[in-house]
Amino acid sequence: MSSSAPIGVFDSGLGGISVAREIAKDMPAEHVLYFGDSANAPYGVKTPEQVKALSFDIVERFVEHGVKAVVIACNTATSAAVSDLREHYDIPIIGMEPALKVACDRGDAPLGQQHIPQRVIVAATPLTLRERKFAELMKRFDSDNTIFKEPCPDLVEIVESGQLGNHDLVMRTLHHYFDRYDLDRIDSVVLGCTHFVFYRDYFRELLPKHAAIIDGNEGTVRHLGVVLESLGKLAPKDALGRVEISNSDPSERIAKLSHDLLSA
Repeated sequence: MSSSAPIGVFDSGLGGISVAREIAKDMPAEHVLYFGDSANAPYGVKTPEQVKALSFDIVERFVEHGVKAVVIACNTATSAAVSDLREHYDIPIIGMEPALKVACDRGDAPLGQQHIPQRVIVAATPLTLRERKFAELMKRFDSDNTIFKEPCPDLVEIVESGQLGNHDLVMRTLHHYFDRYDLDRIDSVVLGCTHFVFYRDYFRELLPKHAAIIDGNEGTVRHLGVVLESLGKLAPKDALGRVEISNSDPSERIAKLSHDLLSA
């Protein structure tokens, strides 16, 4: 396929629009086909087998549209399906995982000095935090750092229902999940779900100034660029990139919300 072929990006719903938005910003010549599966959202409370089946259906549709790569803009679907998808398809499949390494690396000191242990909360969906993929990731860092797993399924629902602008609801929900922590002793919060990226300003309001808010979108898009460049598949620099959005929920409400989030 040619370098002007589109990139398929999908998520359980609207969260992955934050990744499509990052691609449009960092790789403006690329043509992105975004698919949100809001009719089946949320993925984070489904079984791995259900998520895998839904992911294969979406990627098969992308392949029929001639995509040159697929980005799974969903930590949950990555956990459940990325390995099997990579075995089945011969195009690059870029997955996502909570950016725990970035958070823990903040404690690295100059050569010869001791690592400063980090206290990190990973906010994600229940399935992401239950899966073996995250357990393996956590094992790499939990001997030198303190890592708290915080499943936040209601944050997905708030985005999907179009209530992201409801300040009282959002802050009440965040306090429900995070008031049990001594936030003054937390070094960073990892946003381990692409839906949660839309809450960055709310997290900033919740957390003390010293606490970092970390997501994996920028790193994922950077990795996508490196992979496409290595294959000679980057779009020509003078190409007019665009993002086309479709969703398994065909309602006008979801269409409007999708475009509002893309331009937010």
